[in-house]
Amino acid sequence: MSASTPSHPKSGLSFPQGATPLAGGVNFAVFSKYADRVQLLLFDGPEDPAPSAVIDLDPDQNRTGYYWHLFVPGLGHGQVYAWRVHGPCRPDLGHRFDGDKVLLDPFGLAVTGMGIYDRKAACLPGDNTDRALRSVVIDPGRYDWEDDLPLAPPPGREVVYEMHVGAFTAHPSSGLDDRLRGTYAGLVSRIDHLKEMGVTTVELLPVHQYDPQDAPAGLTNYWGYSTVSYFAPHGGYSSDSSPTGPVDEFRDMVKALHRAGIRVVLDVVYNHTAEAGDGGPVLSWRGFGNNAYYMLGEDRSEFLDFTGCGNTVNANHSIVRRMILASLRHWVRHMHVDGIRFDLAAVLSRGEDGQPLQNAPVLWGIESDPVLAGTTLVAEPWDPGLHLTGSFPGHGFAQWNDRFRDAARRFWRGDDGTIEELMGRIVGSPDVFAGPELTPFDSVNFVTCHDGFSLRDLVSYTIKRNDANLEGGRDGSDHNLGSNSGVEGETDDPEVLRRRDRRVRNFLALLFLSHGTPLLWMGDESGHTRRGNNNPWCQDNEFNWLDWNPGDRGDALREFVRKLIVFCGGLPVLGENRYWTAANEK
Repeated sequence: MSASTPSHPKSGLSFPQGATPLAGGVNFAVFSKYADRVQLLLFDGPEDPAPSAVIDLDPDQNRTGYYWHLFVPGLGHGQVYAWRVHGPCRPDLGHRFDGDKVLLDPFGLAVTGMGIYDRKAACLPGDNTDRALRSVVIDPGRYDWEDDLPLAPPPGREVVYEMHVGAFTAHPSSGLDDRLRGTYAGLVSRIDHLKEMGVTTVELLPVHQYDPQDAPAGLTNYWGYSTVSYFAPHGGYSSDSSPTGPVDEFRDMVKALHRAGIRVVLDVVYNHTAEAGDGGPVLSWRGFGNNAYYMLGEDRSEFLDFTGCGNTVNANHSIVRRMILASLRHWVRHMHVDGIRFDLAAVLSRGEDGQPLQNAPVLWGIESDPVLAGTTLVAEPWDPGLHLTGSFPGHGFAQWNDRFRDAARRFWRGDDGTIEELMGRIVGSPDVFAGPELTPFDSVNFVTCHDGFSLRDLVSYTIKRNDANLEGGRDGSDHNLGSNSGVEGETDDPEVLRRRDRRVRNFLALLFLSHGTPLLWMGDESGHTRRGNNNPWCQDNEFNWLDWNPGDRGDALREFVRKLIVFCGGLPVLGENRYWTAANEK
């Protein structure tokens, strides 16, 4: 039925949270402990300037404890909706309610309205209904998965390819029409490249719906580390612009990758959100319960910032912990992903005051959850204030090994005193991953990744070139350990180019011949350059787009990588997930 003529709503249930299609209608439930008035907004279309129906929830009939809920007959899959939540605006108490703002459901399974969305309108006083994002009711059971299930890890070790869904096929050289370029469907059309390379696992930069407008003026937040929904796939990567299209197109992509024998790992950002710090937009969590969802200082108006992004998700608060676990379960059960890589995972070990916890409840919840059992878990084991490589407090987590990255770079740069360190990295870093539950495969080895120089730039630049990011050169690491091979930046000198080609191959050989799980950044197999920009997070252009016609040098490198992966896959020692010592040989 149309949202403009809903039947009489009923009190509904406080669980599950979010919008749940049931027989005859939809149950809506949200958490908001301190709200004094809650309204459900129903829209007939994804970009309608005004709701067709506004339902006020009765605090006596539609509230149980901290949860507001109602059942609306006649609604179903595809219904567009949002919330308004009224309450105290007392930053000194941690409350930032704004009844003028339209809010996404924190548990919403899809997001629409990006065509009308205006981030500034969510920051400034006043009603933003005509420029706000909206949630979409999704029935998870409507999709036909056929015989698809999440994939178990392959025998031996995995070969991980870190990639950006959009940038993979956004370049015109991908040969796709405009509708498919930079989409989930576009990725499917190029699975053959991944298979030919010997990739067993793709690790996708964030695909949770994010805010492209969270960037300097005139630029785009392209990498996606600016989440607005932890349950919804990013609509900008879908060739289907309907409200439900991104959900099914993402599933189509996963199903196609699985048929090719390739596992899917998501890079997730449970450490901060797009709502930023003081003065940031009211999009969702801030409007439901700012003092629950974010870490706040003793002065409750202060956001604790352990991420460098203005806020820090209060992951070990009971409400937030449940949201994170529900999000992970959703992606495993209903989207069939095979693994999760946690961005700035050290944040998850911090308590509500920001101090490290010995036994963080959210980590225990993740590692002990039966739905997540068997799911690959990978930690980026640091944040700007904690460095936990080899000592990350979660059990069952593989870890990005920055010690491998730095040792490889120092060695090939020619630094003195690097051989002993490198020897430890080659054999799986047993000195770093020394715990009884850790194995060589728990060391995710990488030389380059989305952060920092590309591999080609690592041998072409010593100094970052980030002016295009419009941040005055403040962004991006200054600790690159790069060497320009004789000339800074681009050159036509054939000797310098030969030297760079050789050094790139040396890095790749070291990566794949070392014990552990190798991770290759998209484009490094064909010599992609970002022209010295070591942090192009806001560049929706050729800084990030993969060039499918890289020239003779790029084609030759791609063939070298393919043969290297095949060769290493035939070495039994690299497929053994144990540390080798003299005792093993007796």
